[in-house]
Amino acid sequence: MCPEAAEEPSVFKSRVGLFWLKKTETMQDEKVDGDYGLIINGHSLAFALEKNLRLELLRTACMCQTVICCRVTPLQKAQVVQLVKKYKQAVTLAIGDGANDVSMIKVAHIGVGISGQEGMQAVLSSDFSFAQFRYLQRLLLVHGRWSYIRMCKFLGYFFYKNFTFTLVQFWYAFFCGFSAQTVYEDWFITFYNMVYTALPVLGMCLFDQDVNDRWSLYHPQLYAPGQKNQYFNKKAFVNCVMHSCYSSLILFFIPWASMHDTVRDDGKEIADYQSFALLAQTCLLIVVYTQLCLDTYYWTAVNHFFVWGSMVAYFSITLTMCSNGMFYMFTSSFPFIGTTRNSLNQPNVWLTIFLTFLLCILPVVAFRFIFIQLRPTINDKVRYKMRTEELPVPAPRRLRRRHSTRSGYAFSHSQGYGDLVTSRKFLMKRSTKRAPLFTQTDSSIFQNQPQHYRTIAEEAEESQGHSP
Repeated sequence: MCPEAAEEPSVFKSRVGLFWLKKTETMQDEKVDGDYGLIINGHSLAFALEKNLRLELLRTACMCQTVICCRVTPLQKAQVVQLVKKYKQAVTLAIGDGANDVSMIKVAHIGVGISGQEGMQAVLSSDFSFAQFRYLQRLLLVHGRWSYIRMCKFLGYFFYKNFTFTLVQFWYAFFCGFSAQTVYEDWFITFYNMVYTALPVLGMCLFDQDVNDRWSLYHPQLYAPGQKNQYFNKKAFVNCVMHSCYSSLILFFIPWASMHDTVRDDGKEIADYQSFALLAQTCLLIVVYTQLCLDTYYWTAVNHFFVWGSMVAYFSITLTMCSNGMFYMFTSSFPFIGTTRNSLNQPNVWLTIFLTFLLCILPVVAFRFIFIQLRPTINDKVRYKMRTEELPVPAPRRLRRRHSTRSGYAFSHSQGYGDLVTSRKFLMKRSTKRAPLFTQTDSSIFQNQPQHYRTIAEEAEESQGHSP
């Protein structure tokens, strides 16, 4: 073999992460023209996992459609998973049913144990467990995909609501002389993430599903975007930041412009710091709740309760904290006395809230509508089929036999008549009639006539008379 062919394949070193730096070594896939398979036993795998040959093993394995490692030790199983996990930068899943699969299950990102006849060691060491191997399809295509989408939605919504909340205060700093004064009321800042926006996003992350389970199994290509990391990446993060910047500009400058030199119905001024803070935080919550509703595909009673309950809780808590009683009991802690009832009873305040809501939500709705019409994703296509077509018929389930039909003979003996006995064919009624016992119709027995018997002497005389 020439020295060039014995060299290790090229490995690209890079840095990954949004906010952190981490050196990674990734081996790129090679283009393969045909369908190949690799079968390797434990003795050969011991040499292939050496330091100078493991990358060549990985490169060869990635060119094959199927790789089978037979007669391997538990340590070798873990080393194979670790090799793919390190140089392919892929999310690995290991599944096993015995104690020899424990090391492999622990090394992989996701460990799945099957509760079978080989003990519970694999189940106790795994992240997920089930009884049959065929349940892996539902675990990946349904629950795994739902979990990935929910986490991506949670991250996007979390960054959006907190960036918008923070950037509004950033724009306010240019108008307060960078005095570190907050644009919101102090109690609103305390309750924003803890009370007002905690339960709605929790409901979305627990119950949301873009496609139901039956359609997810019927279209397994829905799993592909998750493998390509399309739902949340650097591009999605940048889009989230830009969306937050736009929303924060609208949420600050529209209320500020509407309340500048504004008077009440009785001629008194309403352009004060407390009224502006109440208007800004009310617009922020309404826009954040509406954005959550746009991101939610599957609505349940719990989602409705969390969203509407959080909104009712906000107005109730705000009215209570701005009441006269709270001001008299805790004067220094609740200085916004009468701000809520004096501001929310003005028509121009509600018109400002409605205008801010439209300017923040309409561009999002228009962009999504145009994007779906021009470049629909696989999720958009399947959701359209859900609305226009009927649900696919589920595949018939195969019932497991409770009783074995195996013969009782030992394996060292011949099979015998075990199959005939267990088939119970000899107990079944035959549809054909039995053959008649007497086929001669001229017989006296068939004709049910009396029979005459002769003695031995009569038969002897008859035989002598016939003799010559």
